[in-house]
Amino acid sequence: MKYEHIPVMLEEILEYLSPKSGQNFIDCTLGGAGYTIAIAKKVGEKGGVLAIDLDRAAIKNLESRVKGLKLNIKSVRGNFKNLREIVGNEFKGRQMKFSGIVFDLGLSSAQLEDAGRGFSFQTDSPLIMEFGIGSAEAERTEDIVNGWRREELEKIIREYGEERFAGRIARSIVERRKNEPIKTTGQLVEAIGRAVPPAYKRGKIHFATRTFQALRIATNKELENLEQALPQAVDLLAPGGRVAVVSFHSLEDGIVKRFFKKESKDCLCPPTLPICQCGHKARLKILTRKAVKPREEEIKNNPRARSAKLRVAEKL
Repeated sequence: MKYEHIPVMLEEILEYLSPKSGQNFIDCTLGGAGYTIAIAKKVGEKGGVLAIDLDRAAIKNLESRVKGLKLNIKSVRGNFKNLREIVGNEFKGRQMKFSGIVFDLGLSSAQLEDAGRGFSFQTDSPLIMEFGIGSAEAERTEDIVNGWRREELEKIIREYGEERFAGRIARSIVERRKNEPIKTTGQLVEAIGRAVPPAYKRGKIHFATRTFQALRIATNKELENLEQALPQAVDLLAPGGRVAVVSFHSLEDGIVKRFFKKESKDCLCPPTLPICQCGHKARLKILTRKAVKPREEEIKNNPRARSAKLRVAEKL
């Protein structure tokens, strides 16, 4: 498989992170290597980029793209929820501080188009949906679909997929799996199709989109991983260093927004308390008062960018 992915809001990322010669950065979601290579060219051989991804294909793609180029890039196959551990292992316990850390959340175009991964309903393939196939970090999608209770399925489809027919779809999945396990994307689409009204199937987006999104998020524990990674990222930033997050889902964006807001305040005590008792001190200055969205020209050239939101904060 040729690993292709268009980096979203690359110009904005470079503008906010402002990489300079000799600085060090982390790309927590290597993907197609768009951010990594662009930043590495800016920081030169005196600086460097640590690039992390669970997907072996992403690591392999980076190696082929930078072959023959004089770029200082370390690539690591791992989960960004273990960011502090990864940095410690790669730099042998040195107290590294970084000028910037970037996250590009969600699914890459290459993963979506890989017929064997189960991310897409366009082809009939095994229900895998793991960012890193065989990774202990994920729960098998097939196990979720066939093993979780109806109430649990309904909850993730409603919350992670923001699907209004979550209850119907969960019931249909449970009924369908009574006859035989649901093992392929085609079988899952069939179960979803039985649950939704005909008019819903004629909508702008495919009727299975939201359910597939929910299952992907649950499989990879995406929200939990993000919540664990953000505090570690701030710890690893040098004063004046910046963390930038591109999200594609309202729940992801909400996590980033709340975290930035919390870490930009000195006191988190209830307003009813006359004196601060929490002792919390602000660690961040928010640079994006509102989330930055892609320009119309970028959306036209890359329609998958339309739901992207960028938030950036600077360490105090």
